[in-house]
Amino acid sequence: MADIINPENEEDLQAQIEEVEALSSIYGDEWCVIDEASRIFCIKISSDAEEQKLTACLQIILPPDYPSAAPPIYQINAAWLRGSERAKLANSLEDIYVEHAGESILYLWVERIRDFLVEKSHSLGPVIQEGKVNVTAEEDVEDDDEDVPDLRVLRETVEKTHFFLDQANDEEIPPIKHGSPITDRRSTFQPHLAPVVTPRQVKMVVEKLYENKKIASATHNIYAYRIYCEDKHSFLQDCEDDGETAAGGRLLHLLQILDVRDVMVVVSRWYGGILLGPDRFKHINNCARNILMDEGYVASTDEACKSGAKTKRSKSKKTK
Repeated sequence: MADIINPENEEDLQAQIEEVEALSSIYGDEWCVIDEASRIFCIKISSDAEEQKLTACLQIILPPDYPSAAPPIYQINAAWLRGSERAKLANSLEDIYVEHAGESILYLWVERIRDFLVEKSHSLGPVIQEGKVNVTAEEDVEDDDEDVPDLRVLRETVEKTHFFLDQANDEEIPPIKHGSPITDRRSTFQPHLAPVVTPRQVKMVVEKLYENKKIASATHNIYAYRIYCEDKHSFLQDCEDDGETAAGGRLLHLLQILDVRDVMVVVSRWYGGILLGPDRFKHINNCARNILMDEGYVASTDEACKSGAKTKRSKSKKTK
């Protein structure tokens, strides 16, 4: 299992290194490396408005599976940011993560926070200016210090944070169902299904399946998933061929046609030495359809026929 999963983590680490280098180049002294080994960073962001300058400090911990399957862990330090405004900003950062799932998003987060600061400074008008007429330079510095995180405390809590994430991951692993295999000319196909509502759960299901030695030894483990985002009324979806060219896209297309949501389907194929041609795609989709029917995500053929017959009878009665 380690040989299968580690390359993914290495890709995530390489993506993190490249992103941090880019951010350091863009933001200069504003970007701070707190603990490189633990992937902890901090950036001071300002509204760039001289007359009403607002600042915030974004502190970040990058988990091992960011950006492929997890968002950064973050905290925004700003004495003036409270209540509904903090919630509004947090929601906008979450939206960015959902829209760009699997991508590096720190630059987008920093610029979104900067835009928020600009909007806030403009909305305050002359109020801050009037309130700071008699403020001394020394007091101004003290106010800025409130936005700077306690780095000592942050370092001390890193291990606890990662422990919490590991525990949360264990609790979030969805139940995995295994369907009946289909065998043709010594090639065997077997479907697996799990309910998922986040990209992190997708990764967890894949890792859990690879703990099974038989599944890990499969020639291909093709998968596709669809997650419905209520707030945006849109789908987060993706697929993986795992070496079986175009198989993942075909599987995702099936999920789209069946209009299923919050579910992922994995089809394992053990190659038997005889080429199947296009029949392999038929078996992959049949496996997926069967397990979706077995788990109640789509109506069975008999139920669909009965439903269609009832609809026709109902229309016939209305016509009469």
